[in-house]
Formats: sequence, C-alpha cells, structure tokens
Amino acid sequence: MPVYGPDPAHTGSLGAGIVIREGVTTTIWPSDDTEVTVERRDPVSGNVIEVFSTSPPIRYLLERMGVTARVKTMCSLPIGAGFGLSAAALLSTATAADALFCLSLGATECGALAHEAEIVHRTGLGDIAACMGGGRDCRKGAGIMAEIKREHDSPASLCAVVFGPLPSPEVLGSPGAMARVVRAFPGRCPGDIADFFRLSRKFTEESGLATPQVLSALAACDDAGIPATMTMLGNGIFASGEDAFPLLSRLGEAFLLHPADEGVRLLEVGQ
Repeated sequence: MPVYGPDPAHTGSLGAGIVIREGVTTTIWPSDDTEVTVERRDPVSGNVIEVFSTSPPIRYLLERMGVTARVKTMCSLPIGAGFGLSAAALLSTATAADALFCLSLGATECGALAHEAEIVHRTGLGDIAACMGGGRDCRKGAGIMAEIKREHDSPASLCAVVFGPLPSPEVLGSPGAMARVVRAFPGRCPGDIADFFRLSRKFTEESGLATPQVLSALAACDDAGIPATMTMLGNGIFASGEDAFPLLSRLGEAFLLHPADEGVRLLEVGQ
C-alpha cells in the first residue's frame, strides 16, 4: 500500500514480497563525466539482449552523492516487469560508489539516497527497503528506516512468466489506480509462505492491477493446483512448486528464480 509523506524519506509502501538472487550486478569506474549503461543479458549464453544508454534515476543518485562515474548495470530478468530491478540497480550503484570513492556513507545512507532517487522518479515505492536484506519481507512502514519483518521460509525456487512491461511510473502516477490499491491492501503481514500467496492473490484480484494475460495465467495455475500471484508491478506472475516451470513455460518466457539469503553486497573493490 502506498504511503505519501512530506518528503522521500517518509514516502514508500507497506506490503510483503520475496527478495530474489537474480537481480543486478553493477560495475562503476571513476570518470570526468557520468555515463550509464544498462544491459540485459541472456542468462544461459551471456549474449546482450537489450541495451539502454541512460538512466535518469542513477544519474540523479550520483549527483546526490557528489560523484561522477561510468556505470554499467547488468541483469538477466526483463526490465519493467515487476522484479524490482530499478531498486536493485540504484542500491547496488550507491553501494559501489560509496566503496569506490571512499565516501564512508554506510548501508543506511546509501539506502536512503537510493530510495530518494526511486521516489523522485516514480520507479518504485518500497523495493529499496526490501533489497537491503533477504528473505520474505513485510514492510510495516514507509521508507528504509521503518520496521521490516523478514522470514526465510520461501521454497528453494520459484518460477515467473512475463507477458510484457507494465511501467511503474504510469501506475504510481495514477490516483485512481492508487485508490484501488489502498482499498485492496490486507492490512497485515502474512503468517507463512502459504498465507503470503493467499494474501497476495487476493490483493491482485481486488486492486484491479492484473491484466487479462495475468488473470488467464493465474486461472491456469489454479486449475493445476499451483500457488501463484502477480508480480508487482509487472505484467506477469510468479509461482511455486515443481510443476510451476513446465506450466509457465507453456504460457510465455519463463524464468527460474531463487530467494536471496541477504541483500546488496560488494563482490569486488578496486581502483
């Protein structure tokens, strides 16, 4: 559920999700001018599928950090499909820049700056807070300083299918859509992973965010007895169980996902 405060630090969302390992890897180098490249690569071959030569949120973030850099972010999941990749890119960039330029900001300040960039550009509301740790999260307040409950009870793997983009700024900027989201919010944290799928599915149906393709895919999962729900915010679904991947593969491009034990981390530091 969206929460709009007097500033980005007090703006965000309440709700639950699952942090996944398949996120973003960011590499940065010192540069006189800021350059940002976003690449999506095939997870098997490593071939580049999509390339974007700019990212206003990342540029904003680096300006707020007072540095200029050449940034490359790489991912294997579709962009704009509800996987929280914008948040992952921002948080990984902030973390890498903090280490490279010896800013000594720390995890909390990096998270706050990344959250601000996401709020300002309407690319998300609560994903930064979620990405700062692993597991199945439940955000009880807005912003990164709010209480977050985390459980590590998700299945070893999940499966998702994507039918196309569902741009976050269009939804987050719609008063009507946000009003439906507020009415549909369950108002509590899930008790366990089964309860998570139940509450999330109920929210999907009552919020009005689901596309016809999403509703059709969810119905197919129901027929097969597979727990499934919509990716937020994305035109796709994710599901649990051994039979999920074969079924979702018949519906579209399917992706195998794995819950993360931890949040953002540094892989290598050098000059």
